[in-house]
Amino acid sequence: MDKNQRINRTEMLLEQLELPQDLKKLTREQCEQLCAEIRRLLIDTVSKTGGHLASNLGSVELTVAMHRVFESPKDQFVWDVGHQCYTHKLLTGRLEQFGSLRQKDGISGFPKPKESEHDRFISGHSSTAISVAAGIAESMRLQGDTEHYAVAVVGDGAMTGGLSYEGMNNAGKTKNNLIVLFNDNAMSISRNVGALARYFATIRGSESYVRTKRAVENRLNRSAVIGPSVAKAIRNSKGMVRDIFLKSATMFEDFGFVYLGPVDGHNVAAVEEVLAAAKEYHRPVLVHVCTTKGKGYEPAEQNPGEFHGISKFDIETGNPEVSGTDSYSDVFGKELVRLAQEDPRICAVTAAMEHGTSLHYFARTLPRRYYDVGIAEQHAVTFSAALASQGQLPVFAVYSSFLQRAYDQLMHDVAIGGLHVVLGIDRAGVVGEDGETHHGLYDVSFLSTVPGAVIYAPSCYDELRLCLRRALYKDKGLACVRYPRGKDESVFDKTALNTEYTHVSSGQRTDVLYISYGRVYDHLTRAASRAREQGMHCDMLKLTRIFPVADTAVELSMSYSHVVFLEEAYYYGGISQLFGDLLLERGFQGTYRRIAPKAYLAQASIASQMEQMGLSEQAIYADMETLLRKGECHAQT
Repeated sequence: MDKNQRINRTEMLLEQLELPQDLKKLTREQCEQLCAEIRRLLIDTVSKTGGHLASNLGSVELTVAMHRVFESPKDQFVWDVGHQCYTHKLLTGRLEQFGSLRQKDGISGFPKPKESEHDRFISGHSSTAISVAAGIAESMRLQGDTEHYAVAVVGDGAMTGGLSYEGMNNAGKTKNNLIVLFNDNAMSISRNVGALARYFATIRGSESYVRTKRAVENRLNRSAVIGPSVAKAIRNSKGMVRDIFLKSATMFEDFGFVYLGPVDGHNVAAVEEVLAAAKEYHRPVLVHVCTTKGKGYEPAEQNPGEFHGISKFDIETGNPEVSGTDSYSDVFGKELVRLAQEDPRICAVTAAMEHGTSLHYFARTLPRRYYDVGIAEQHAVTFSAALASQGQLPVFAVYSSFLQRAYDQLMHDVAIGGLHVVLGIDRAGVVGEDGETHHGLYDVSFLSTVPGAVIYAPSCYDELRLCLRRALYKDKGLACVRYPRGKDESVFDKTALNTEYTHVSSGQRTDVLYISYGRVYDHLTRAASRAREQGMHCDMLKLTRIFPVADTAVELSMSYSHVVFLEEAYYYGGISQLFGDLLLERGFQGTYRRIAPKAYLAQASIASQMEQMGLSEQAIYADMETLLRKGECHAQT
């Protein structure tokens, strides 16, 4: 009796199989059972941990078929963005760890080579997979491996990013074993827009071509006279059938890829069939797979954008544990609409993040001035610059980690011409469970190198509103307003809010000054309050416009013997480094110390990451105890 016959039907298949090798032994019925089990586990786990649900529910059958046709890790899988890799993790030995998904010391929500040999390349940003797979396939060729494949799983949203086409352009001229699985669910994070979306819709409608081609090939393969060799030759040509049903060659074939599909991505047998055919070419092949985002869970199917990345939620209702309508993003989105209703020059731009950046309010209210340009941050910046050159007031709302892609455009297309573009930089600082690829810790370092740039870091909702208005109407050139993920939980005194800086005296004689900005300032005030209760005193300086640093703020700091700067941004190139340089230039004779992260932070809660960086209330209080206890200030470097 083989293993298939010994399967206990009362237990989960997932718990009985040695994965991924046992996948190839399953019957079609068992594959269906396995996919159903995986979906239930995905919904149950993400409801507890939060994460990317809709994209993973849509790629279950696709992933099972991949592991049945290919042999990971000898065949190397690369996941574009990476948030659709949960099923892959379950099938590669991480079932027991899956409950720790996105948790501290648990498994990542994205591919991570340090975690498993089956995760071949880290990913968290879009449109990189084809370039990565092309490089892996070329390395295979150089090392004499002609049997195995580099397989890139790419969503249709990623195909709105230019890097995908740079990768295709380079890979298409090779003869390497590269297969691109184009997972077409008609969605990125926001619904796909533009000419490419219309193009994909057209070829999704060409299934009659696929059926006809398959019937012809099956007939030829059964013919003793013609046989499989002629069938393969016909597959290799664009052929008369394609001309009839598609009228012209697909764009992918013009890049040098063999195009196969579209195929139903929720039919394991159909996906296996087309993948097996793709392996026969031994050259770049693009397999077009059509899936439904959120498949198998009605709330996610009905609202795939909301279930793209979601917090903990109730399975029965689909309602999230915490409403997203109380957040910095939400306040920014609503305030921008309010201002734009009064000013017809204001335009809103997003890179496929309509809901993530809360620009859906703008899209519904002022659709003629709302632009979703797809996953194309470089284009978004240059497009905004062009709008500004014609007298508009463009506001590009973007996650800090994704803005990294557009540095050259900020320099070349905005700064040199002195064009007035406003950036709403969402998810500034640590973001919690998404981990290294999504932290917004680096925008301060690179934005402060852009000539003429102004950067604000509000510490509460009211300050965010003030900074947005100032960025629009007082500043010239590039004006940036950065704000964190989540809601405003600050308790500090807000009676004297402004867009420059605020100096807060303890009311006692002290030669110690703590400086910070953004949400860390509230942690600082809480810690200082605790210290004051213990008879320890320090003054505080809250920066709101963090760059350029106000000369008067530096001069004020010169009067202290001990200055400590707390910063939720990268240690090297951050405002704390610039502030220290300015003190040094003025001949500061005291001690100056900086507390900021120097390394990547793995997935964990935001509170845990704050503690790791030394920026939580407790960590700051501990620092104050060392520096202020008994009124003695110890010089520290």
